[in-house]
Amino acid sequence: MVIKVFLASSSGSTAIKKKQQDVVGFLEALKVEYTQLDIACNEENRMWMRQNVPEDKKPSNGIPLPPQIFNEESYCGDYETFFDAKEDNSVYAFLGLPPPPGSKEAVQADKAGLIVENGTHGEEAEPEATPEESTKEVPEAEQNGDAHEEEEAAEDEEVAEEGAEGDEEEEAGDDEGHAGEEEEQEEEEEDLEETQEEEAE
Repeated sequence: MVIKVFLASSSGSTAIKKKQQDVVGFLEALKVEYTQLDIACNEENRMWMRQNVPEDKKPSNGIPLPPQIFNEESYCGDYETFFDAKEDNSVYAFLGLPPPPGSKEAVQADKAGLIVENGTHGEEAEPEATPEESTKEVPEAEQNGDAHEEEEAAEDEEVAEEGAEGDEEEEAGDDEGHAGEEEEQEEEEEDLEETQEEEAE
């Protein structure tokens, strides 16, 4: 895979020259093999660059300006996207190249792989709770399962006992009432007997 950088060697724009130098200098610092293609002196290079830059990446006037970067036939981006990739330490991904082992981008790629596999970042993942801790966090009602039902059953038993006591008190009251009636009857019978004896005399 060959990285192609389309440049304008005789550009009159200082800004374009500076951008071209930044791209080339950074690629050389990374020891990335690339080929410079001059669009100022070669009409074929200029036409090829314009035709292969995606429409959504072209400026409003439809004419892309150098530097434009390609990986073989695949479009990588312009200076702005290259600069963003450099800031994010993702230049190799931007160029479509595998990062060398030990580079910042390779380390980030490894971490990204761990995140994809585990779903969470290793450092950010919270340690799993031990059975004891998880038991503490669960309410007692949920731990016991039937604790709530047992409480209701106990309340029902208390109500039943109170009702039974009330029935016993009512029965006791009825017995007292019957006893009182019997005493009254006995007293009436005694009065009648006394009255009859007095009359007999």
